[in-house]
Amino acid sequence: MSRWLRAMVVVLLAASCGGGGSGRSPDNLDDACAILTQRPNYIRAFKATERKWGVPVHVQMATIYQESKFKSDARTPFRYSLGVIPNGRQSSAFGYSQALDGTWDEYLESTGKRRARRDDIRDATDFMGWYMAGTRDGLGISLRDARNQYLAYHEGRSGFKRGSHNSKAWLVRVADEVGNRAIVYEVQLAGCRAAR
Repeated sequence: MSRWLRAMVVVLLAASCGGGGSGRSPDNLDDACAILTQRPNYIRAFKATERKWGVPVHVQMATIYQESKFKSDARTPFRYSLGVIPNGRQSSAFGYSQALDGTWDEYLESTGKRRARRDDIRDATDFMGWYMAGTRDGLGISLRDARNQYLAYHEGRSGFKRGSHNSKAWLVRVADEVGNRAIVYEVQLAGCRAAR
């Protein structure tokens, strides 16, 4: 085997390993401290977003839990025609924050961060901070109000303003869960050494 071919095989094998499982969720998603202990780079991203945009760490974490279960490469499921023929994904949502293509492009334009990636925790949390700060400014929703911030995040600000979520009992239930998870995470983070 030639050296070039051997080098290509090594590169392909390394690439197939997925960069050390970065797409995998942390092991214990119900414990904020365990998440941060397993992924210490997360707290730096969360704190940077909290400083820049004012969104508390526990609100960011509860939203990311709901959107992607902390999977960097999360995508929406496929749609199927006739129950078996793949017909594209349900939406363009991708990454930790499940940002849609159009909203992500708006974020890139607004912030000038041309190299930002949805599968990078720093960029994903900065996106969430940018979006939630805009929701606070446009709709008056507190950055500590994980439930209503999530509803506006999911439905879009104009959808939230129209009350589109009120006809979706499942979404209201999910938003309640996000709000409750944010409270649990906040309590856990208060006693967590990894959060400092």
